Amino acid sequence: MINRPSNATNPAVLRILDANFDRAREGIRIIEEWCRFGLNHGDFAAECKSIRQELGRWQSPDIRAFRDTPGDPGTELSHPQEEARASVTQVLTANFCRTQEALRVLEEYAKIEHTEMAIACKHLRYRVYTLETNLSGHQRFQKLQKAQLYLVTSSTENLFATVEAALQGGLPLVQYREKAADDLTRLHRAKQLCELCHQYDALFIVNDRVDIAVAADADGVHLGQEDLPVAIARNILGAHRIVGRSTTNPEEMGRALAEGADYIGVGPVYETPTKADKAAAGLDYVRYAAEQAPIPWFAIGGIGTETVHDVLNAGAQRISVVRAIMQAPDPTLATQFFQAQLTRSHLHP
Repeated sequence: MINRPSNATNPAVLRILDANFDRAREGIRIIEEWCRFGLNHGDFAAECKSIRQELGRWQSPDIRAFRDTPGDPGTELSHPQEEARASVTQVLTANFCRTQEALRVLEEYAKIEHTEMAIACKHLRYRVYTLETNLSGHQRFQKLQKAQLYLVTSSTENLFATVEAALQGGLPLVQYREKAADDLTRLHRAKQLCELCHQYDALFIVNDRVDIAVAADADGVHLGQEDLPVAIARNILGAHRIVGRSTTNPEEMGRALAEGADYIGVGPVYETPTKADKAAAGLDYVRYAAEQAPIPWFAIGGIGTETVHDVLNAGAQRISVVRAIMQAPDPTLATQFFQAQLTRSHLHP
């Protein structure tokens, strides 16, 4: 049985409890709606509902009786960041924060006289943390499944402007690849690119460096053949982030699949200065991947406006490009061109 507040409780404390029960329930309800209607994910929606209902059981009439909305000076407070959201991801992030903060407030003020309530709110807060982690991971992998175009960056003075222009064209996936810069520069750029990608609801991957991926809060890492094993990278990143692997032939593909990579690169399809030391794998490897790869794979290497149709005709449904966007006069239009070709190929294979 849930213990109710005693008559000795400070009325201000009851107002704080009431306001934060409302915040927590509203925040988790917003998340629940996306889980239910946006993701069609019954388990996530059920967990949200369970948390919301438990909060409702604790928000007793005794607490509600001290509500004073007209006398609350906070109702007039606002912030420009609260007035607009750029994406569903921002909506979810804001409401996870709102729910977690409200639960922490509930936990602390309930300690004054209602220990059982404080303990319950603490457990609920940890459940919300777990829900956020699981939901974020689920959405990452959903986005990966849907992504057809993957930009790998190259060194350029206009790195951020070029990537943003591509994102404005609908780019869903970006990999930050930087071989020459020092680690602090890489980390600084990775953080900026990660924030930029998430503003456009795109995934952000770091090439090779698991440590920088963690520090930048990236969605995952892309590993070459001589980089860390997938299992070690996943242990460092956690189970809810993406680990990709480059492959140049069927044998390497087999190893990547056995390791548990979430996606693979297939190529280089053509000779490319980005991989000057690699011989072209050719369209035969693309055809092999189209028949054999059970996970998402991206054809990569020398793919541009003149070669993309051959790659798609060989069976690719996803491609990765570097120069074709990074060096394009208009990265937005270049992105839209490739997206259109991929969509057309998918609709009319």
